[in-house]
Amino acid sequence: MNVDKADLEQRYRALSRQCHPDYFHNAPPAERRASLERSSYLNDAYRTLKNPISRIEYLLKLEGVANASVGDNRAAPPPSLLEEVFALNEELEEIRADRASGAAPDQWKARLELARAPIEQKRSEHETALDQLSERWDALADAAGSDADRRQVLDELRDRFLERNYISNLLAGIERELAE
Repeated sequence: MNVDKADLEQRYRALSRQCHPDYFHNAPPAERRASLERSSYLNDAYRTLKNPISRIEYLLKLEGVANASVGDNRAAPPPSLLEEVFALNEELEEIRADRASGAAPDQWKARLELARAPIEQKRSEHETALDQLSERWDALADAAGSDADRRQVLDELRDRFLERNYISNLLAGIERELAE
């Protein structure tokens, strides 16, 4: 899960030079198509590997861990976030009411910034937890850890990942309110 970014970049560039379609412009059509396909796969892999969150999502899918979807906004808030979600939703409703009644933008924007602070703190905690779980996963992979230990880390990664996505959606909601 923890990737040496310089090594990744070097390998990507080397492979890119080997399969880039520009180097196959005089090749037969089938070879050109194959080059384009390989280049596309390489670009997808590079984008996934260079982003820590994408790596986690890919690992969860690869390992068959359910409910690892980034875009599932319909899911209920994770139990660990219920209190924050309810408090934030109440605060947002009050801010919308203040804004609708003509409150000065400075007032309601300041309230939004205050509402954002604990959610940002939660996001920071989740980023740290994801980093630690990624390190645990790597240690288990290096030591050929037991299936039970691997499954435990995967389940924890999935839970933190889904919570992180929910937190990101909450922050996006605050950003939308600020933009209006």
